[in-house]
Amino acid sequence: MEISYPSNNSLPRRLVQALWICGSLSLAIRLWIGFTFPITGDEAYFYQWGVYLDWGYYDHPPMVGWLISAMLYLFGDSTLAIRLPIIILPLALGALLWWALSAVDRVRAAWAVLFFWLVPLNWLNTLITTDTPLIFWSVCSIAAMVRAELRKDEDAKTLALYALSGIFLGCAFLSKYFSVVLGLCYVAYVLLHRRSRWKALLVLIACALPGPAINIIWNMANGWPNVMFNVFNRNQGEVFELRKPALYLLTYFYLLTPGVVWYAVKNTNALGVVAKRWSILMYLVCVPFIFFALISLKKVVGLHWVLSFYPIIFAVIALALPMQTLKKCATAIGAFTVLHLAALVFLYSTSLPYWKSFKIYPEVVRSYRTQELLAQVEKEGAVIMGNAYTPSAIYAHTLKKYVPTFGVGKYHSRQDDVLIDFSAYNGKTIRVITFAKPDVSDYQDFFETIEILSFNQDGADFYVVHGTGFIFKNYKEKIINEIADHYYRIPLWLPLTDCPFCRRYCDAMRCTKPL
Repeated sequence: MEISYPSNNSLPRRLVQALWICGSLSLAIRLWIGFTFPITGDEAYFYQWGVYLDWGYYDHPPMVGWLISAMLYLFGDSTLAIRLPIIILPLALGALLWWALSAVDRVRAAWAVLFFWLVPLNWLNTLITTDTPLIFWSVCSIAAMVRAELRKDEDAKTLALYALSGIFLGCAFLSKYFSVVLGLCYVAYVLLHRRSRWKALLVLIACALPGPAINIIWNMANGWPNVMFNVFNRNQGEVFELRKPALYLLTYFYLLTPGVVWYAVKNTNALGVVAKRWSILMYLVCVPFIFFALISLKKVVGLHWVLSFYPIIFAVIALALPMQTLKKCATAIGAFTVLHLAALVFLYSTSLPYWKSFKIYPEVVRSYRTQELLAQVEKEGAVIMGNAYTPSAIYAHTLKKYVPTFGVGKYHSRQDDVLIDFSAYNGKTIRVITFAKPDVSDYQDFFETIEILSFNQDGADFYVVHGTGFIFKNYKEKIINEIADHYYRIPLWLPLTDCPFCRRYCDAMRCTKPL
């Protein structure tokens, strides 16, 4: 089976109309959700990155913090402003898909954009995370790489496209470490399939290196928190479970939608033709699929992990399927999305009392009634703290001041370790908010006097540990030392120029026995 790609074909009128309707209507829905939906814990956490600008942060490289800071500066301090990048992202990715493919076949490029815009994720997702800039810069890099590969001669313009792809890859690295998988795709493609372009690959790599260099320098001066989190702390105790690879396959089935999977299976021969003709695209699909499949043998692969390569699959589908099948595929995707929109309408038709019988009701109240809840807790002279990083971040976003987390916390979201010096609270009054009734024994060693207060907000009970005379010495012995032992056992093979956490509490660059 042969597929021809005319270089200059006009777009059917109905296809153009479908693109305009889908693009504008999905944008309107994303804007509405972005304006009305309360901020989530992750978003509130990353909001603080935008407030406290740095060259890096505990969990990940700094790009999402820089992006949020720019949005706050340009559009003001609002939830919608924070979410604008993810709201606009599908339109930008569609434009990049078009740029990458339209030089070969404008009609099939348009179908690829339509498929991508039709999927439920691009109608409903308005939550900004580290994946937002990662996806954008990754697809920018991919589009430039594809355009470079379409050029026959390795001339100055071709090398400029490879250099541009490398710069975008470096920006992706400053977003999240999963960008390494994209670099792996490029290396595998050139070494196994396109060896004549090895010089171009070197240009790409050289232009990408400033991103990792910035991240390495910052990590060396901050106790390698990105490496400690992503390599060591978050992977302890992971073991093989059959459900993990099964969930991974189910993730792809959902993201691609059942209709696309069905038509792809029915047209495997056409996919084989595209694999031979568009080798770069197949490497960009297959290498990440295999990489994450291997990870899924021990760890649950998050839905968001694969999104950097997600648009490319729709490009392959649009290039492979027979023209008469493309409309059927779009209809199937659209029907799947309509089901999600129906669920969205139902959720927005409910009111707060509807959720009282659900286990998550306290979290719903915390998100929708944050201001009222904090009004009951605030007391002059008392420092407000949360008992976990998610509520602390939500409280901080509402109060417009940083809210620390009391206790050891978990392996993720430990920006407290970078920003907070608990010795500054010695002798002060602290109020810790919790939705589960606290055990006095968990807190009494850290205060001169302690009292458990109970409150109610919209039918949800919550509690406040009111402690006076904070005893930092005891807190350091029991909490800080446990944090150091769990999260700052920095391997000796990682060179350090400094570790602010270790220096602050232990007056040394390594405050515990290293791994």
